[in-house]
Amino acid sequence: MIQFQRSFFTTTTTTPSPSLRNLMFQLRSFRNPLISPHVNVTNFALQRCNRFPFRSFSFISNVTNFTALKTVNGFGFRISANGIGRSLPFSSATPEKKKNKQKKKESSSVSTSKETQDSSASTRLKKKEVNSCQVDLEKQLGKFTGKPLYPPVGKSVMVVESVTKAKVIQRYLGDMYEVLPSYGHVRDLASRSESVRPDDDFSMVWEVPSSAWTHLKSINAALSGANNLILASDPDREGEAIAWHIIEMLQQQGALHNNIFLARVVFHEITEQSIKIALQAPREINVNLIHAYLARRALDYLIGFNISPLLWRKLPSCQSVGRVQSAALSLICDRELEIDQFKPKEYWTMEAMFNMKEQRLTKDLTFLAHLTHFNSNKLNQFSITSGREARDVESKINSAEFRVVSMKISKVQSNPPTPYITSTLQQDAANKLNFSASHTMALAQKLYEGVELRNGITVGLITYIRTDGLHISDEAVANIRSLIIESYGHNFVAQSPPQYFSKVKNEQEAHEAIRPTNIRNLPSMLAGVLDEESLKLYTLIWSRTVSCQMEPANLEKIQVEFGNVDRSIMLRSSSSRVEFPGYQEVFTDIVTEAGQDRDSDGSNHGLAFEVLNSLKKEDLLHLVQTGARQHHTQPPPRYSEASLVKKLEDLGIGRPSTYASTLKVLKDRNYVTVNNRVLSPEFRGRMVSAFLSHHFSEVTDYSFTADIETELDNVSAGITKWKGLLGDYWMRFKSNCDHASDIPIYQVEKMLEKKFGDFLFGSLPNKSRSCPSCTEGTLIFKVTRFGSGYFIGCDQHPRCKFHILYGDEEKEDTPQPNITIGEEPKLLGFNSSNEKVLLKRGSYAIYVQLGEDRKGHTPKRTTVPYVKDLESTTLEDALALLQYPFTLAKHPEDGRPVIIKAAKDGYSIRHRSTIAHVPKNMKSSAVTLEKALELLSGEDARNVGGPHKRKLLAMFDNYARVTTPSPK
Repeated sequence: MIQFQRSFFTTTTTTPSPSLRNLMFQLRSFRNPLISPHVNVTNFALQRCNRFPFRSFSFISNVTNFTALKTVNGFGFRISANGIGRSLPFSSATPEKKKNKQKKKESSSVSTSKETQDSSASTRLKKKEVNSCQVDLEKQLGKFTGKPLYPPVGKSVMVVESVTKAKVIQRYLGDMYEVLPSYGHVRDLASRSESVRPDDDFSMVWEVPSSAWTHLKSINAALSGANNLILASDPDREGEAIAWHIIEMLQQQGALHNNIFLARVVFHEITEQSIKIALQAPREINVNLIHAYLARRALDYLIGFNISPLLWRKLPSCQSVGRVQSAALSLICDRELEIDQFKPKEYWTMEAMFNMKEQRLTKDLTFLAHLTHFNSNKLNQFSITSGREARDVESKINSAEFRVVSMKISKVQSNPPTPYITSTLQQDAANKLNFSASHTMALAQKLYEGVELRNGITVGLITYIRTDGLHISDEAVANIRSLIIESYGHNFVAQSPPQYFSKVKNEQEAHEAIRPTNIRNLPSMLAGVLDEESLKLYTLIWSRTVSCQMEPANLEKIQVEFGNVDRSIMLRSSSSRVEFPGYQEVFTDIVTEAGQDRDSDGSNHGLAFEVLNSLKKEDLLHLVQTGARQHHTQPPPRYSEASLVKKLEDLGIGRPSTYASTLKVLKDRNYVTVNNRVLSPEFRGRMVSAFLSHHFSEVTDYSFTADIETELDNVSAGITKWKGLLGDYWMRFKSNCDHASDIPIYQVEKMLEKKFGDFLFGSLPNKSRSCPSCTEGTLIFKVTRFGSGYFIGCDQHPRCKFHILYGDEEKEDTPQPNITIGEEPKLLGFNSSNEKVLLKRGSYAIYVQLGEDRKGHTPKRTTVPYVKDLESTTLEDALALLQYPFTLAKHPEDGRPVIIKAAKDGYSIRHRSTIAHVPKNMKSSAVTLEKALELLSGEDARNVGGPHKRKLLAMFDNYARVTTPSPK
């Protein structure tokens, strides 16, 4: 019987017998040049692996005794009772000494491996390969060279992350370099339990996707006859980890023979000059960055894979989220709780329209002023809190005569913005271009890796996109300043190059700010080369980079105060104008037209300044009209993607590379929805956040999460030991897990009922929680054992079966993308911004759409109500429909918006979770706030995201009819 195992076949100085050599050649059908990562290979095997990549094998003489051991060619096999064994280096030591020696060796080795073999070699190749890695990076990973690698002194194999980057760099370096992509990570933590083992000194189980074997095989083959292996993955922790994984895998495959030197280089921009300069300064793998990577991966894994089973048991169908995602979800849910608890307060403001009694100019000198003092008292926000008080103030203003009391003109400077870092780029792209964080990063990655220009040359257009650094290289600054002088003049360039300082705590990870690699690649020159969205993003980056080296903008501000005779009533008007545009000039230049942030308010500040500046002290004024405006305080706004990224950055939670993935996870798991660029938590997300906050306070604590990021920075700086950090955290976290696992589900339900009682029972008639069916029970909150719902039920179950299921939040009646059927979209015309207005037929409705479908971008769509014929919709109709949904007014009770929407069955009104349909015989334009409030409080109104109000009312009315005795 022959037992096969994947390993390297090594030879000794003794020549194998002819019969054995013949047997070796007969086994060529089992040949596999890629060796599994589960094998520990001796140094001698590493020298010979590329010549003898055969499977090792052993003969078992006694089939009934599987523990019998024979060796062939220097390898011995300890065979278990089931016939599955593990290859070990041959040793003549006694079993006891061998066992002790093996333990000692495993404790100091780079990696130990565990493998469960499959009886079929072909089946095993298709599966993901898993091995346990006990990391000890104090041991040298290989023979690193510090000698310059350019100009080439021999054949070099360079490994980068993407195909695009590989093609660009290959064109720059020539035939002496072979540039291959790794397609990202070649291995990762196994996605199953116990992949991180705290009880085994935090050893880790890695898995290799089947596709990665193909990429490793290409690298392995390319190393034949090569002198150098250059690891050129991205210049951050993830990039450093990819380089380390590749070295580990190639070592375990025996591809790194003694004549190969290793080198780590980083490219901050994909240009020929920067690549050749980087090759002249190679370095070793940064072990501290690897430690920080391992600590982060282990922390996120331990949190996710220990909380997920608890959530599945306590809140069925809910999955946990990672460390950073938990903090982000907590921010969103805490803001929603603030909104729910917000009580609006009424206040009034007073404005007056004036003009001069003596016209000194031919232009209209009418201007607006607001009240600042009344009865010689300075007003604050809540000085006028009722309509009666406002009318009293208004009458006194109308009866007074006003004149100019004082004028003040001041000079103000507006400094240019800092260059982009990852978070500010995501924020600006969201605010100005309506891009999601993930879409912004995808577009930026393409610009970084390389774009083919009109001259046929492919070049990276921007520098590395994951950065906290604000500095710009001296050479780039010189080129930027030169361009400013040529394009705008000497007076627009800053007198001395501004220095920008970042908050980076670990300078080893500090990269340049995001900027164009060649500032003379103007946005206007790339029109037609880049797609529309990429051009807009590049324009943002180009404009911001140029502006940061320009002079500040000089503004002139004027403030004029007006008063009555005794100055007991005072009003104020102010305005400003640009005296010198400075850096603002670049944002109005035609070369940046694709990404301009246009001013949409239509105000003319220059004219207002001129009017106020024409006034003189003691000038008498004519009161044209007064106006009292009612206001209600507004709850704090929900987060947008941009504002959430800014908040996370301000709190020190997460890092630039994590923000896009953080938001994506929350959306993919239906914990958060995005409507009109606003992040709203689903109730499922609120339940998860409440559970984590109650039982795992550290996971959702903002300061603690930020402190963990600081500790990870300390690990990457070599200050903190990564296993010590994990050990301290694991002790507390494990205790919380043990405590939470013992909590029964009914206690979790009680906690959620107490926290969200107003939301859950607010729609009940008279807010009564008495069961309408049995009259004896009380309605309580329960989670479903299966599915994704939760419900209100009677606490007398199973005697009383009354329950009301909560559905998921009602989805917006918005047509889905790419569902056009039957006929091609009809072009109705163009809007004022020259965007196409299309009419489409979807699977559920006919709708109008503004702009064309683009990957990663959902155009504005509105359903056409009551339509029966496509030809009945005109361009004017479509433009009117595209205004929906819009806010009719603020609700007088809570200040929340009352919104009118268009749907296929007509128009509807929504206030918070209450929806009412507009009658068919009423035009939507005729709906006033009073009518909307009447419809929202009517019998036809319904509640979404909670118990259906109509159903509840019907149940309670039915109960009243049954239990009320009939009159005699």
